[in-house]
Amino acid sequence: MQKKFVTNLAFLLFLNLLIKPFWILGIDRAVQNTVGAASYGLYAALFNFSFLFNILLDVGITNFNNRNIAQHNHLLQKHLSGILVLRIVLSLVYFLFSFLIAYLLGYREKELWMLSVLLINQALISFILYLRSNLAGLHLFRIDSMISILDRFIMIILCGVLLWGGISDSDFRIEWFIWAQTIAYAITAIFTFLILASRVHNLSLKWDPTFFLVILKQSYPFAILILLMTFYNRIDSVMLERLLPDGAQQAGIYAQAYRLLDAANMIAYLFSGLLLPMFAHMIKHRKPIEELAELSFSFIAVPAIMVISCGVFFSQDLMGLLYHAHVRESAAVFMLIINCFLAISSVYIFGTLLTANGNLKQLNFVAMGGMLMNIILNLLLIPRYQAIGAAVSSVLTQFITAGAQILLAHKIFQFHFRWMLCLRYLVFILLSFSLFWFTSQFDTFFIWRAGLAAGATFLLALLLKLIRPFELFRLIKYGED
Repeated sequence: MQKKFVTNLAFLLFLNLLIKPFWILGIDRAVQNTVGAASYGLYAALFNFSFLFNILLDVGITNFNNRNIAQHNHLLQKHLSGILVLRIVLSLVYFLFSFLIAYLLGYREKELWMLSVLLINQALISFILYLRSNLAGLHLFRIDSMISILDRFIMIILCGVLLWGGISDSDFRIEWFIWAQTIAYAITAIFTFLILASRVHNLSLKWDPTFFLVILKQSYPFAILILLMTFYNRIDSVMLERLLPDGAQQAGIYAQAYRLLDAANMIAYLFSGLLLPMFAHMIKHRKPIEELAELSFSFIAVPAIMVISCGVFFSQDLMGLLYHAHVRESAAVFMLIINCFLAISSVYIFGTLLTANGNLKQLNFVAMGGMLMNIILNLLLIPRYQAIGAAVSSVLTQFITAGAQILLAHKIFQFHFRWMLCLRYLVFILLSFSLFWFTSQFDTFFIWRAGLAAGATFLLALLLKLIRPFELFRLIKYGED
């Protein structure tokens, strides 16, 4: 299984590194620079609001399905036929509920129109993720990897034409950006459905309330977990936009800082998509999982620490390279918010492991604490410190919830606590920060300084044996599925 993880992760990373960084740092950044912080800030707040209740679209079905199909492949046809109908019903519930809450919060006219399209986009994204969970459950990782970048590839083409193609005399509007996403998601959803339908004989839609209740009963713990995690991951910009007089602008500044973290998280998220069905399969067949957990953590922790070190000491340079306005303000936020990357990366390993093992009650307890902590901290910090307050709230919440999940995983799976490994990671963090600080004092172009520090930090990881290339090659060549 380690071999399958390594080879498929390499393929998945290759495809996503080709497409998603350009989407985040090229297209998405160019849109914000073109429309301005206030206009993009309103979009960012509405976009994150559309996430808050998207659990109603899924009610945990995707995560449940990924784990279930990985363990019981023969259930695909039966579940697919019924769940597709159930998801249509859930989409209608989600749209009406979210629209009502938005109206009660004071959104009107243009805001509600934009939100309506964003809600449709969320329904399409959720549908794609559910279809992909079947592919992952069947261990069709190569096909799933290609589909994972299809929507962004289409968006890059559409937005690139709208931004730089000169097809209109009008200035680029944020509404065009939203509609381009709708088209890309719709094409990807249709394509993914056709691929999956070709692998299922006599697929037909079935209205079966009894089946719906059985699925909802099994998936609701996943739904609660996703809802709670969505709130403490996405509510920051919504609260910024609603709590402050200049909320749209502050949400825009926060979005500028968050963009690089979001780009990094897109790559880290790929681990959970691969690991969930693998962990579920290994747990069912009582295979040891400690080696795979440690291997996957090393893959994600070392680059996460390097990214954080670079973000802390080169925040002003990075924001100045990416944006035209509010550089100083977004750099101050970015110095803080980028630290979340290590905590979020850890959750993608250990939270995924606990999910695969069915420890939803414990995960929900941790997530409930994280949500309450995040909301309370935002209410206290945002009115006084604005976007910086939201960043502080996010960092504290992410590290505390990640630490709780790591401790849970160690206790439940009785992993060996390796003091020397922890010490090596601590030394690596301290020396990584020192190297990036040292190179930040030079007066040359910051890319060269950051590159020099990154190269030295990578060699340091090799010397500390946090990255073990020979073991990696052994797993690829000799590993057993």
